[in-house]
Amino acid sequence: MNELTIGGLAKAAGVGVETVRYYQRRGLMSEPLRGYSGIRRYGLGDVDRLRFIRAAQDLGFSLKEIEELLSLEQGGSCRAVERLAEGKLVLVRERIAGLKRIERTLTMLVRRCETTQGRMRCPIIQSLHGGD
Repeated sequence: MNELTIGGLAKAAGVGVETVRYYQRRGLMSEPLRGYSGIRRYGLGDVDRLRFIRAAQDLGFSLKEIEELLSLEQGGSCRAVERLAEGKLVLVRERIAGLKRIERTLTMLVRRCETTQGRMRCPIIQSLHGGD
């Protein structure tokens, strides 16, 4: 049941046509042969694959990692997928810790600004210059 044009495929999956083409160039999506009309037609399996790619990206997986996930989907072990996800989870936790450090620093600098009076040098600018 391949009835979708590339535009219909993109719309059904919630992506742009250029995104579909990019994934095809990267080898994440196959490019169907042209029919008699000269138009490539896509099916529901293609929509599902696009949604899979987007869902994996939403979880922070890179296109290279998604390529690996797709290959594991074709008969790899669940343990290999789990290891990939565990590695991603470590990175996410590191980013969260980094963002929390940034939040604490910015909170402290904003508080310094709130208590600064007169024509003193801005504590945020001073901090960015490496002072205090």
